[in-house]
Amino acid sequence: MYSIGMPAELIEIKDLNRDIEKLKKCADCVDAGGLVVFPTETVYGIACRAQGKSLERLDAVKQRNLDKRYTLHIGDKNKLSEYVPSLTMPAAKLVKNAWPGPLTIVFEISQNEIQNLKYKHGSETVEILYKDNTIGIRCPDEPVGSKLLDLCKFPVVAPSANLGGQNPATTGKQAFEQIGQFVDIVIDAGKCKYEKSSTVAKISPSGLKILRVGGYSEAQLRKMYNINILFVCSGNTCRSPMAEGLAKKIIAEKICCNIDQLDDMGYKIESAGVLAVKGFAASDGSVRFCASKGADISNHQSQRLTGEKIKNADYIFAMSNGHKDAIIQLCPQAEQKTMLLEDGEDINDPIGGDYDAYAACGLEIEKALDARMKELFP
Repeated sequence: MYSIGMPAELIEIKDLNRDIEKLKKCADCVDAGGLVVFPTETVYGIACRAQGKSLERLDAVKQRNLDKRYTLHIGDKNKLSEYVPSLTMPAAKLVKNAWPGPLTIVFEISQNEIQNLKYKHGSETVEILYKDNTIGIRCPDEPVGSKLLDLCKFPVVAPSANLGGQNPATTGKQAFEQIGQFVDIVIDAGKCKYEKSSTVAKISPSGLKILRVGGYSEAQLRKMYNINILFVCSGNTCRSPMAEGLAKKIIAEKICCNIDQLDDMGYKIESAGVLAVKGFAASDGSVRFCASKGADISNHQSQRLTGEKIKNADYIFAMSNGHKDAIIQLCPQAEQKTMLLEDGEDINDPIGGDYDAYAACGLEIEKALDARMKELFP
C-alpha cells in the first residue's frame, strides 16, 4: 500500500477538532507500517510503528546504522508506566514537571523488568525499544503530534524529519521538500515552537546525566528533577540540623548511596530556622548525638527561613505547630506540603539542657524521621 518513490500526501492541519478524521487517516497509515511526518514542539519527526519491516524502511530513509535504535514517542505521559515499571522520586518529579515538553529521557530498566515487559508488548517490540537495558522516551508538547500518537494503536518511534547531513525540518513544507519522496504522508501544522532538538537526559542508578542540551537547559532540568526536603525549627542550631543530618543518613541508606552523593542522586536536604541568625554552628549536643548515629553535622551553618526556600521545597517538616504556622504565614501556598515532623506532636527544644536532653530530643527526631521516610520511600 505504501511505497518508496511516490510523492507523499501533504495533509494540512489547522484545527484539531475539525481535522480529526485527517489525523485518524495518518494514524492508520502508521499502524499499517507507513511513515508519517508529524509536528512536535521542537522539530518535525517521522512516525514509524515499532516493528521490524517498518524500521527497515525508516533505516533506509535515515541512512542510520542498524544497531542504533530510535526514541519511543508517547502522546500522554500517563502511558509511561506501560514501558517503565518503576520510577525514583526525582525521576517521577522530572516527568511530572518536564512532560509534555522538549525532553527525551533515557531510562535504565532492569533485565527482570524487561523480561516481564515481553509478556505485555511482545518480544519483537521489546527488542526494538530496549537496548543495553535502556529505553529512550519522548512526550511532545504539540497538540497535533500528541493526538496522532494517541490515535496510533501500536508503539511509535520517531527520529527527526531530515536526511543525513541536513538540518531537521521545523515546518511541514521543509519536511516535504526534504523527504516527501521517501514517506507516505507529511502533516503540515505550521512552524515548530522551539525550532531545535529536544534535550536528552539519562536517568540511572547514579542519578541524572545531561546527554544533549536542547529545548530545556541543564539548570531547568536540575530544578525539575531534584527532590527538596526542608526541616524547620527556631534558631536552626539544634532540632532542624539534627533532623537534616539524620535524614541524609536514612535516605542515603534507602537509595544505596553515600551521603555526599545525595545531591547527584537528586535529593537536596537542608534546614532553616524561623528566627535564625545566619552563620551559627550546630550546638555541641546536636553534633555529638548525630555523630553517635553516624551523621556528621559539624560543618553546619545556621540559615534563616525564607519564602524562596519554602517555594523550592517539595516537603517541609516543622518541629512544632508554631513553626508550621510561621511557614504558612510566610507562604500560604505551602500549606499542603508542610507538616509536623512528628505527627500530631511538637518536638521540644533541648537548648540549654545537658547532653541527655539533646540525646532524648535526637531519639525523638530519629523515630519521627523513620516514620516519615517510610511514607516517602514505601
